Amino acid sequence: MKIRPFSALRPADNALAARIASLPYDVVDTAEARALAGDPLSFYHVVRSEIDLEEGTPIDAPEVYAGAAKALKALESGGSMVREAAPALYLYRQVRLGAAQTAVVACCSIDDYASGVILKHEKTRKDKEDDRTRHILETRAHTGQVFLCYRDNAGIDGMVERECGREPMFDFTAEDGVRHVVWRVEGDRAAALAQAFSAVPRAYIADGHHRSAASFRSGSELRAAADPSTLRPASFADDPGADWFMACLFPASQLNILPYNRCVRDLNGLSNGDFLKAALARGFSAASIATPENLPAHSCAMRLSDGWYRLSWPVSAEQASDPVARLDVARLQEDLLAPVLGIGDPRTDPRIYFVGGIRGVSALEGDVDRGKAAVAFAMHPTAIDQMMAVADAGAMMPPKSTWFEPKLRSGLLVHSF
Repeated sequence: MKIRPFSALRPADNALAARIASLPYDVVDTAEARALAGDPLSFYHVVRSEIDLEEGTPIDAPEVYAGAAKALKALESGGSMVREAAPALYLYRQVRLGAAQTAVVACCSIDDYASGVILKHEKTRKDKEDDRTRHILETRAHTGQVFLCYRDNAGIDGMVERECGREPMFDFTAEDGVRHVVWRVEGDRAAALAQAFSAVPRAYIADGHHRSAASFRSGSELRAAADPSTLRPASFADDPGADWFMACLFPASQLNILPYNRCVRDLNGLSNGDFLKAALARGFSAASIATPENLPAHSCAMRLSDGWYRLSWPVSAEQASDPVARLDVARLQEDLLAPVLGIGDPRTDPRIYFVGGIRGVSALEGDVDRGKAAVAFAMHPTAIDQMMAVADAGAMMPPKSTWFEPKLRSGLLVHSF
């Protein structure tokens, strides 16, 4: 891997950091962002800038991207955000329910993304890539971090822990109870930490496939159009530029993956009983249960209108040897959702929707009981080793296979170029 320090645009102090920081753009919809952005300094005005326009404005309208650039400039010109005087690396620790995860925040190379040093495991949608590419080009900034992980490296761990003994830049607890702490790593210490990552053979996109793809596209576009006679402004003289994008690099063992659950709006014309019979005919087993949690791999909790079931399935030797085929989400899709419920493409079929595990099984039960869904599946979480094995094989995971928690806050660090 190659990583570089950068001069972050960041909140001017700790109190402002707590006011500015927002959830990532893709975790909330427009209505939720509008409700959460009561503070005029909230970073939602940058990452979901349509909230400041007339309701019904298309989220890809030109004025949305112009509004994002205007909001980012206003945070800096008003003094709420300031640019670091010199390039640095940063450490970003999140603490949720007593568990901590600490990332190195740095700029990563779009060439590492192109060559497979940074590996992906999900397909992207062009419309979402287009949106983030336009956002990057209009704001001239990476306003949200890409969430990367790497296999643990004891040397890096030791360096990070020593730096975390210093005074942090920010330390606050957000409204959801997650604590956020940020440190600056400067000078020779930053250079040594950056050098240590040259021993990391590859990193994995945990979350942020569209941000990564958009960073590559926007960087490539600006690289192709670059005029070598154009001088950078003095304030950007040491900046790595758009060839590099901002990312949080976490050791894999620290990460927490929650289930990504499935809900289907109808049973494809079947009654509950006929659907269960069809599942049994496909090799599944089903048993009524009272508690829909703590089920092992190769099973899930299934909610129908008449209650909860434990749904289990066999995994053949051939499937077990394939990093994608052995995934629970793959077996459910290929052996039940597609052949019985007719969900051919879960990325585009409006009859299926996905619910992050942070909402718990009560959300699934409520959706079925209210008639929003005819059936819901509470999945066993995908393991981080399974995710990395899929990426190592150059394969793609089924959509919505992983839900990482806690989410990275946007607005604490921005790479502008």
